[in-house]
Amino acid sequence: MGIARLQSHVGRIFRQRCFYLFVSLIALIVAAPFAAESANGRLAIQCAQVLVLVAAVAAVGRTTMPFVIALLLGIPPLVLQFLSFAGYDELGNVAMVTAAFYLAFFIVAIVYLLIYVFSAEVMTDDKLFGAAGAYMMLGIVWGYAYLLVQHVDPAAFGAAPGGRPRYFYDLLYMSFGVLTSNGPGDVAIVGAKVKALVILEQVTGTLFVAILIARLAGIYPPRPSRQG
Repeated sequence: MGIARLQSHVGRIFRQRCFYLFVSLIALIVAAPFAAESANGRLAIQCAQVLVLVAAVAAVGRTTMPFVIALLLGIPPLVLQFLSFAGYDELGNVAMVTAAFYLAFFIVAIVYLLIYVFSAEVMTDDKLFGAAGAYMMLGIVWGYAYLLVQHVDPAAFGAAPGGRPRYFYDLLYMSFGVLTSNGPGDVAIVGAKVKALVILEQVTGTLFVAILIARLAGIYPPRPSRQG
């Protein structure tokens, strides 16, 4: 079958799949500040997004079903991004649809990564990179969620009426601050609904670390007690 053959080829290229995902996520975070205004910046972030998508598809595509789902959710935002880059997004709607697709893609990728990481098999280096990648993707997921919230309510993060809304990197910076319990930084959070989302992200980040530590502690069987 063509899909199974493609999955096998990708798997051979990305043997340590979650490591490449982790590296691509670092590249995305480093490239994001350069995507604010210039065309070269937007091109850089698109290239970083492509790396993340390819690595994520390889990481979650351990069976045919998640591989197909990841492709179906990952290809449309790439096409939409290039449409936006080519100037077909005068009203900003293409950018918001792209953000929604990325949000769905990363959620699915996180779910399959966590199923892999918390499986009963022995914890490996690849699983540790998968856990780190899933944690970073949580921050990106909430960044896209905040971007969609801002599209509905431009003043949700302290933007003045008629002023420039927050760039995605500002919301990503806030998201990782909230996820790691360091706070939203210099981003103002306005409104009870947005604050509820922030609380949910804080709880998610704390529970993720606690459950991962419990998983790591559980891989070692208890030592037999010595009889006196």
